[in-house]
Amino acid sequence: MAMPSSSKSVPSAAEPVVPVAVQPLRGNVMSGDCISRPILSHLTNRWGVLVLIALLDDTQRFSQLRKRIGGVSERMLSHTLALLSQDGMVERRAHDVLPPHVDYTLTPLGREAALKVRDLADWIELNLPAIARSQAEHAASHVAVQANLAEPIQ
Repeated sequence: MAMPSSSKSVPSAAEPVVPVAVQPLRGNVMSGDCISRPILSHLTNRWGVLVLIALLDDTQRFSQLRKRIGGVSERMLSHTLALLSQDGMVERRAHDVLPPHVDYTLTPLGREAALKVRDLADWIELNLPAIARSQAEHAASHVAVQANLAEPIQ
């Protein structure tokens, strides 16, 4: 008597198990528990923005990036590159040579993000005079408020 065949098949040892692709949900950065928040932080913090912009020009070595991005420490650059690599924005390529040679380049996703943060950085640079005026006005009004608060009450 023949056994009925099951609709589920169990892979044999020779067949690789292929995971079912999961369609990720769209993130919601306004939600406090959304996993997009750390990624937003990695992409938009000072060093993340500068690394992305620096890599838009070309693949670079660590020392080239450090020279290009004024003020970044080795530790912070290394940490930033690791985060951007983890998020799929930067590809780290280690070459099997002596002395060790490691290149960093943008992935297609990283290039897309870099173009967006470069637009923001360009906007800041173009509007710097207006922003500086606003900061000066705010500082002056803050000093006046503080002076009024410091006056003794009669």
